[in-house]
Amino acid sequence: MSASPGLVLAVDGGGSKTDVVLLDTTGEVLAWERGSGSSPQLEGLDASVGVIDDLVDRALGGRDPRNLMQVSLYLSGLDLTEEIVAYRAAIADREWAGTVVAVENDLHALLRAGTDSADAVAVICGTGMNAIGVRADGAVVRFPALGPLSGDWGGGSELGGAVVWHAARAEDGRGPATALRGLLLDRVNAPTVAALIEDVHLDRRQDEGFAALAPLVFEAAHAGDAVALSVVQRQAEEVVAYVQACVLRLGLQGAAVPVVFGGGVARSRDPLLLTGIREGLGRVAPHVRLTVVDAPPVLGAALLALAAAGGDELALERARAGLSTDERFQQRMPLRTG
Repeated sequence: MSASPGLVLAVDGGGSKTDVVLLDTTGEVLAWERGSGSSPQLEGLDASVGVIDDLVDRALGGRDPRNLMQVSLYLSGLDLTEEIVAYRAAIADREWAGTVVAVENDLHALLRAGTDSADAVAVICGTGMNAIGVRADGAVVRFPALGPLSGDWGGGSELGGAVVWHAARAEDGRGPATALRGLLLDRVNAPTVAALIEDVHLDRRQDEGFAALAPLVFEAAHAGDAVALSVVQRQAEEVVAYVQACVLRLGLQGAAVPVVFGGGVARSRDPLLLTGIREGLGRVAPHVRLTVVDAPPVLGAALLALAAAGGDELALERARAGLSTDERFQQRMPLRTG
């Protein structure tokens, strides 16, 4: 009588949502739970662990956590070695973390969801932005991803913030007129941008960040608004800058490197944004191949966890088939960001 397959737990946690998947070592998906964001950079370490702890408990569904052969967590906001060490310590007393545990940045999951190439670049454009480059000899390019402090701009939060910034300047005369002002006021049901800003400042209006406003940039840009078009172009240039930095630092300028582009903003597949990115890459890294990843990044987390547990190619393909889309969640309550 053959032994029952072991269990594998994979976690992908971003700024807007967290996915926890339980699989067996044959690649069969046994449970898939989704909850709110768990980036320790945004939520705080304790809150992040709490989100994941609850989702893991739901995914296990009463199964003995001692049967887990591999637990792999890939989280946004784990950008520094010190942060990874702190996260490991924070989960050390959890029953489900008593087995082999991998803790890393969520870019590794995105990268694996999009390619298995040994030379590759992944750029995530979701709530925020970050990127990673890898080379066959093990070299890795990373970025601190600490916001403006480390030179970052882009993603849903920055795009939404740009809506408010440009709308405020259009209203008070410091900047050019823009359709973003009217779109913003309609979206938030405010009489003026000044009133909106005052309400947020005085805590009269709940502020969960402006990432939900990001689609307004693309709506106005497609209507021909010059200000919105400039914001979209800036976002495209940021993606190109990350790719260029990775390719140059890895010495892969002449290689046909796959560039995996993921996150909520990327998955919107806005044609203006993608055109700007491709044109920019054509100038600075003409050999790269841009691919937008539609599969949820937890697919990459699951593939990495299965491989670490010794899963064979059949198991990896079974997991890919089971996790290639997250349509089952699209009818649920909208999360904080796109």
